[in-house]
Amino acid sequence: MRSSRPRPAAALGPRRSRCGRPRTSKLAPHWPQGSRRPALLPLIGPRGQWEGQVLGMAVLAVLLLLALGAAAEPCPEPTIVPSYYTTSDAVISSESVFVVEISLVCKNGAQNVALYADVNGKQFPVTRGQDVGRYQVSWSLEHRSAQSGTYEVKFFDEESYSALRKAQRNNEDVSRVRPLFTVNVDHRGAWNGPWVSTEVVAATIGLLVYYLAFSTKSSIQA
Repeated sequence: MRSSRPRPAAALGPRRSRCGRPRTSKLAPHWPQGSRRPALLPLIGPRGQWEGQVLGMAVLAVLLLLALGAAAEPCPEPTIVPSYYTTSDAVISSESVFVVEISLVCKNGAQNVALYADVNGKQFPVTRGQDVGRYQVSWSLEHRSAQSGTYEVKFFDEESYSALRKAQRNNEDVSRVRPLFTVNVDHRGAWNGPWVSTEVVAATIGLLVYYLAFSTKSSIQA
């Protein structure tokens, strides 16, 4: 007859499966004796996953702030050396192209200035060149829309561009937003070619030569 007395806990040992292997808990990983527990073990599990996500979001927020701080570097008292190009021949191009390049030097030595350009109420992104302090902006218009005259290109930094966009959204007077600097581009218009095609000119000259030759021959025979 078996005794009804319970066995001691130490004598029970780990619970074994049907195959004879000790069962491990599904809630916590089982590590063999003598092995070192990984340092990232506290981040495993529901609480650890939440802590890891918060840590990752914090690192990402810091990186974004650093990137925005670098992009929004101010440029007080800028000194510029501008140059530009405009299409002058409409025969070899389908549109009139405007390209403005500037060399920018800031008083505080800033080299990572974000710039935006505005031409007649339209904004265009300004790209940085390979050299430090070199920037370029370009746009194109149809030949009939690109009238000859002076085009005022306004350049804005991060702060003034935000104020410009805000004024546009609120239908406010955008002329009150002061640009960082302005570049005037003189466009003389695109040449559309001669009024009379070369074929017509050649045909006219041929007829004139034939008439002179015929007149000379008639006068000699008379």
